[in-house]
Amino acid sequence: MIHVAVLGYGTVGSGVVEVIETNKAAINMRANAELNIKYILDLRDFPGDPYEDKVVHDYNVILDDPEVTVICETMGGIHPAYDFSKQALLAGKSVCTSNKELVASHGPELIDIAKEHHCNYLFEASVGGGIPIIRPLNYSLTAEKIDSITGILNGTTNYILTKMDKEGADFDEVLKEAQAKGYAERNPEADVEGYDACRKIAILSSLMCSKNVKYEEIYTEGITKITSKDFLYAKQMNKSIKLLAMSRDTEHGFFAMVAPFMISREHPLYSVNDVFNAVYVHGNMLGETMYYGRGAGKLPTASAVVSDVVDCARHQGKTVMCFWESEDVKVVGIEEDQGKFFVRVAADKKDVAIDVFGSLAEVNAGIEDEFGFMTQVMTEKDFNKKIERIGGCINRIRILSA
Repeated sequence: MIHVAVLGYGTVGSGVVEVIETNKAAINMRANAELNIKYILDLRDFPGDPYEDKVVHDYNVILDDPEVTVICETMGGIHPAYDFSKQALLAGKSVCTSNKELVASHGPELIDIAKEHHCNYLFEASVGGGIPIIRPLNYSLTAEKIDSITGILNGTTNYILTKMDKEGADFDEVLKEAQAKGYAERNPEADVEGYDACRKIAILSSLMCSKNVKYEEIYTEGITKITSKDFLYAKQMNKSIKLLAMSRDTEHGFFAMVAPFMISREHPLYSVNDVFNAVYVHGNMLGETMYYGRGAGKLPTASAVVSDVVDCARHQGKTVMCFWESEDVKVVGIEEDQGKFFVRVAADKKDVAIDVFGSLAEVNAGIEDEFGFMTQVMTEKDFNKKIERIGGCINRIRILSA
């Protein structure tokens, strides 16, 4: 029997218990062992809950119990999740987590500790909720040299942008609706400013290059400046706007960023709407593959955590390989990155914009007092210099190349 402890009985933690109990027969068969939820750690009591007798308030009860061999860390945040996870791994107990903040900050250290103590630190649920993406990068695509990853990695922002696109609504209006439906937090900063997607692409990038990509070095831009007018221009160009997280090898070095992009109908990520996520991976032999599904939510995320629990049960006393070394990769700045830009300026700047940018394509969305245009391919550095010469712009959005 595999005895499991769950740290945190919130949305994901309660989902882990529900998944294990609901699908017990199938899970036990696939794990080749019987799983038992022995403890649930939380500061609160849960009178009337079917599992209230399993709730404990002292982590040492779990840590000191030799029967517990797998711990599900679903607390979120860095502390005490980091301390509890490290102590568990040092004691030879495997840890399965949905905590992307912790994985992005301390992943290689915790993976190394797990290796040293013949247990596992697994984090399938930390990126993309229920979408299998960590395991494919670690196992299924090991014959590939992954040269780029592009993803829609945040359900909240994708929901907001989808509603703005389909209904012509403004950002603030849709954000309030998303909060009312529980898709956005009361403080939505981590989502709408791109920080959540940044941590997730840092994790994927680290697995892509087998070294450590620090999320603090990734250029990150959110969606708070996107307006309904931007979508009018996008429709005129037969495009939509998505918050994309991407990384790739370039001639200048390893590059990663998070920002809104205009994306054409022909791209597979165009059709990823509402709270769904997708990860688009390019390998040098296989070409393109895409992984799609619910990127968040109680049961999808819990399902991914439990899939890691099954992996731990199958590999008792052994470490599942994860190619993520502690050596830091230098993430190059965006100055030399190249692409096209969509730009909105005041109508009285039309002539100077044409003079400064030279060859450009006008985009007419019928908006008075504005001039919209698409640039030719240029570096970020050159674009910023030209925008400075015309005295700034109303907004600019990068265009994803085909």
